Amino acid sequence: MKKFFNKVQNKANAIMVKAKTALENKKGEGYVDTGVKIIIAVVVGAVILGGLYALFDNVILPTLETRIGDMFDYTA
Repeated sequence: MKKFFNKVQNKANAIMVKAKTALENKKGEGYVDTGVKIIIAVVVGAVILGGLYALFDNVILPTLETRIGDMFDYTA
């Protein structure tokens, strides 16, 4: 029984040391900062993909279609 209580006490002390270390940490990197970074990355990625989609839809594909049609136009 004494071993059990010593084991529980050691685990509790280890948890307290981790908690004390976390509270004393002055780094400032937390869950909110990481979440904001992820949201910014997703938004920027969506804007870039939207721009590429619009570019391909309005500029590149019609030009490509015209050029391919001209290449295979044997009537001229």
